[in-house]
Amino acid sequence: MSNIYGYIRVSTREQNEDRQLIALREMSVPEKNIFMDKQSGKDFNRPQYKKLVKKLKPGDLLYIKSIDRLGRNYEEIQNQWRLLTKEKGIDIVVLDMPLLDTRRGKDLMGTFLSDIVLQVLSFVAENERSNIRQRQAEGIAAAKAKGIRFGRPPLPLPENFHENYQRWKSGEITCTTAAKACGLPLSTFRDKAAVYEKVILPYMGVLAERCSFP
Repeated sequence: MSNIYGYIRVSTREQNEDRQLIALREMSVPEKNIFMDKQSGKDFNRPQYKKLVKKLKPGDLLYIKSIDRLGRNYEEIQNQWRLLTKEKGIDIVVLDMPLLDTRRGKDLMGTFLSDIVLQVLSFVAENERSNIRQRQAEGIAAAKAKGIRFGRPPLPLPENFHENYQRWKSGEITCTTAAKACGLPLSTFRDKAAVYEKVILPYMGVLAERCSFP
């Protein structure tokens, strides 16, 4: 008899896992079958993930919110997908990308298309993280060039800062909710948002214009 599982990963203990948890519950994943890692890590030495993989049997179904929950870079995502689908023989559903549902298209063409989509999305996920880090670094460099002084080295923005900043600015959530989702005190979130608006966003806009196609 096959089982349904869900996996949640947040990169630091301060990040909020509620959105991933809600998404898995909406898919009727049993609470006892939801595995969650809340720790930073550049590799896959995650205890709950390892525990989950050991429990998986051929025919089981695994839900994840987004493809980057499987790895920190292109190679890791590819390796874990291959391990789960080929070696463990399970199905995977990526909730943010309906095309990545291995229950569909079991024929050769369906498998081929899924592999292509996976490769593109995992590359995009890695490339986006790299671009964000680069834009942040360039934004800080630009601020220093303008004479803005920095005190102690600031902690990096949470991975979900941009997303929750946009949701707050669009009126979808309150500032308090956005701060909580990022694992930050309200005052800290406001301070980071102010710097983000004055330094990072304008510089990102300039880069986007320079990199845009005619």
